[in-house]
Amino acid sequence: MLITKSLLLLLAALSQCYGFPSYQSLGGLSQREQDAAVDELATEAVYPPPPPPQMEFNGTKLVNDEAHPWMPLREGDVRGPCPGLNTLASHGYLPRTGVATPAQLITAVQEGLNFEYGAARAAVYAAMLVDGNPVTNLLSIGRKTPKTGPDPPKPAIVGGLNSHNLFEGDASMSRADAFFNDTQQFNQTLFDQFVDFSNRYGDGYYNLTVAAEYRYHRIQQGIATNPTFSYIFPRFFMGYGESVIPLNLFVDGRENTTVLGGARIDMATALSFFRDHRFPPDFHRASAPAANTGSQEIMAARPVQPCRNEDGKVDNCVVHEISPADAGPCGIYNHFIDTALTLYPNPNGVLRRNLMLNMHYFYLVFEQACEERFPYGPL
Repeated sequence: MLITKSLLLLLAALSQCYGFPSYQSLGGLSQREQDAAVDELATEAVYPPPPPPQMEFNGTKLVNDEAHPWMPLREGDVRGPCPGLNTLASHGYLPRTGVATPAQLITAVQEGLNFEYGAARAAVYAAMLVDGNPVTNLLSIGRKTPKTGPDPPKPAIVGGLNSHNLFEGDASMSRADAFFNDTQQFNQTLFDQFVDFSNRYGDGYYNLTVAAEYRYHRIQQGIATNPTFSYIFPRFFMGYGESVIPLNLFVDGRENTTVLGGARIDMATALSFFRDHRFPPDFHRASAPAANTGSQEIMAARPVQPCRNEDGKVDNCVVHEISPADAGPCGIYNHFIDTALTLYPNPNGVLRRNLMLNMHYFYLVFEQACEERFPYGPL
């Protein structure tokens, strides 16, 4: 996200890859067939504009207002694994369809939640590169949907944020692991666990202590029950960021409490966001731009090693060490660029142009720390 600790909120990606030779078969298509398919998409192409500017006023304000009423889902509307994005869509800060452009997403998370600008840009363009449709400039906040337009040629996925191990991962707070269930759906059993831990460690509230205990519990639960459980880089960092997002963004800004200073969430507020995709009545956004404050504290409180269950067995979580280079900003930048290369090894035409632009917009968050890469040639 920013070239700071908030980068750790970026979610999971695929293994690295550095391109393929020309005319290799790509998802059953030769390079020539792929080129022809991209040419057919040209009529659907949208030129990706630069990121929108940072919002001018970044204090608290009423966001559950008359201009943004909550509305129930309509047939075909998409919601996904992120309660914040779901809520923004149900209140109209995002298109209520659940399909949006990067600019709409960056603007909405700032306006509706006061999400940190650099964090928003990095997360959105990382998601766009691996889960979005670069030709139409659209991203689903949930499942794969035709509303994002015709797909680019395989091996592109364009699966939306629900795509497992791209931007959705195991050990969610309120969604089942992909091995068990649809990760889009709210899981009442898991929320009951959330409530139980809030009662046991937070006197009925979700706070930083509860966040540490519940995160540790979800990791151990995944190791013990999910034979495909994976909690490695970058999901390892994302999970801790996910645990503190509610404390940073779902607490009414008029309370003016910090995460480290005792911010807490009652269960009615948590349920409103997690299940109903709805701001509480008279809800005001955070009092200052926020992202993942508190993630290091819960990592330290309940330390675990990044690991993955191997050989299809539970309780067989093999440690995958994270190098300092991977954990830094350039490691995260390179990880998502390399992931995009697995999905778009030899693009041409508007697909190549739009991928290059989105890679550049993603890089702009890291430009003070990393050297820009041009895997498809110069802009």
